[in-house]
Amino acid sequence: MVKVIEAGVRDTGRSLGRDTLKPTVLAAMGRVPRHELVPEDVRDAAYRNHPLPIGYGQTISQPYIVAIMTDLVEAGPGDRVLEVGTGSGYQAAVLAEVADEVYTLEIIPELARRAHRDLQRLGYTNVTARQGDGYFGWPEHAPYDAIVVTAGATHVPPPLIEQLKPGGRLIIPVGSRFLTQQLLLLTKAADGSVTTRQVLPVRFVPLTGGRDSP
Repeated sequence: MVKVIEAGVRDTGRSLGRDTLKPTVLAAMGRVPRHELVPEDVRDAAYRNHPLPIGYGQTISQPYIVAIMTDLVEAGPGDRVLEVGTGSGYQAAVLAEVADEVYTLEIIPELARRAHRDLQRLGYTNVTARQGDGYFGWPEHAPYDAIVVTAGATHVPPPLIEQLKPGGRLIIPVGSRFLTQQLLLLTKAADGSVTTRQVLPVRFVPLTGGRDSP
């Protein structure tokens, strides 16, 4: 799986602005037991490089996407990270391998409970997961060094920009629902200004909470 990720990064290096990922990110991808975070009926496909259904109309992202999103936000030791859209807990687990603190929100109660249980079972004690509307972020633990949004939004939620620390990075897919979106990387400067870069086209399930609901 890691070799496939590395090959994908080389193929899309021009869009990513890099042709290799940090060794810490690749090591994290190799350590997280993806098969433990997907339903039993798809475990035989757990390490293939494509999304898998996890129930309730949601999916677990393909490993390549998880890896590049983790790499692009540049989370590392000492960092506090917010994830919007826990899903199976896979992205949160990868982030927990590279950052000190991960806070993750899932709007679907059943998925939130399952992810919390699985992450605790796997020993990710530096992940705090709860059910909630990620559009509004998690202000109690802000500011965040990095924010990762794992659902397609029609726009970048203003509360997430507010909760991003100066110098921090936010990555989010933005575009039409159920159609191709653009993966955007936002960087917040010391003066609070934000720069945005389009990374590459992606396709995520839609963000359903807050003011992004249909």
